[in-house]
Amino acid sequence: MSEPPIVVANREHLWWLLNEASQLEHMILCQYLFAEASLKSGTEEGLTHEQADAVAGWRKVLQSIAVEEMLHLALVANLLAAIGAAPTFGRPNFPQRSGYFPAGIQLDLLPFGEQALRHFLYLERPEGMELQDAEEFEPVPPTRSRLDPGELMPSGQEYATIGHLYRGLEEGLRALCARLGERAVFVGSPRAQATPELFRWPQIVAVTDLRSALTAIELIIEQGEGARGDWEQAHYGRFLAMWREYGRLRERDPNFEPARPALAGYLRQPYNIAEAQPLITDPDTRRAAELAAVAYELVLHLLTRFFTHTDETEEQLGLLVGTSISMMADVLRPLAATMATMPLGPEHPGRTAGFAFEMYYAMSNFVPWREPSWALLHERMRVLVERCRAAEAAGGRAAGVAAAAGTRVAELAERVRAHVPPSLLPS
Repeated sequence: MSEPPIVVANREHLWWLLNEASQLEHMILCQYLFAEASLKSGTEEGLTHEQADAVAGWRKVLQSIAVEEMLHLALVANLLAAIGAAPTFGRPNFPQRSGYFPAGIQLDLLPFGEQALRHFLYLERPEGMELQDAEEFEPVPPTRSRLDPGELMPSGQEYATIGHLYRGLEEGLRALCARLGERAVFVGSPRAQATPELFRWPQIVAVTDLRSALTAIELIIEQGEGARGDWEQAHYGRFLAMWREYGRLRERDPNFEPARPALAGYLRQPYNIAEAQPLITDPDTRRAAELAAVAYELVLHLLTRFFTHTDETEEQLGLLVGTSISMMADVLRPLAATMATMPLGPEHPGRTAGFAFEMYYAMSNFVPWREPSWALLHERMRVLVERCRAAEAAGGRAAGVAAAAGTRVAELAERVRAHVPPSLLPS
């Protein structure tokens, strides 16, 4: 079934759509990381050797897909920077079941299993493929009206698949370049781009013109749904292979549960969600969740500073990238995995706490000037170190992971501190 055309009649239409693409990539990434953290660790959690091997394989696949979603997020940031728009990593909280995105796109955090896999297949399906979302995602009617090309102000547009959104962006870029001229469209500084050298990621495409923009978009489409029907190695194909293997193992053992019963848990009711959400009340788990929340916040601030930097040196840009990656891999990931083994609280018996990637405020940016921005990054990192040490001293199930996190963050903070003027450091 054909989808309505995406309207890109001016730069603001393009800017709006790229911002929405950034939010989608960010939230889809969080869904995959949540499912990966929920997976059991092996035979010590009641799996047979065959089941443990399968779960270990699924973990690797989810990690590889998550890495590619991080790439997509970086590519969208490059596209935004290339047209003169500042990339942002703010987004709405989970769950988003209706209203914020197009009617056919609902997002929530689910532990690995039948429902999660069906939901992931639905999100990554190729354009034109008829497929139902997981049962717990009830269809809602479209709420967005078609955008008139004559409208100067942008607004949300309907699309059923993410691939269709990106193909609409391709056509919109071509049309704008034909009307305004390529140089007038791509006004951003090349220095604002994430590059393979800085990210040590050969697949990153620095966007400086129409050709590189189309290359970046096509890479996102190919990795998600496949290259014009060849989807076996794309995200859709890899999720399909996991879903089939999961089904075979469930047929042999109907009691097979590859994941812990993780439920997305919040430290407070999300400020932009009306429906009440599960709150973490177990004290040990709350300590771990607080550390994970600050680590996640720092990842986003570090990336934001990179994409909106001013006079940073190449060394400093590399430090921003490396610190954000280390904060994600060495601090946030272990904390989230540990949370998934810890109780949510007595209000939710039998459920463990999944890290909800909670946003506590409408995320903004630091001031443009480098020195105060780096001072704030260092200050927040030191706050995290202190809280890690307090959690370690409190003991309990979070003590070990808190100690390791504190040691790693302290190392990263010292690297950032070296680039902060002494006069801006705490006395």
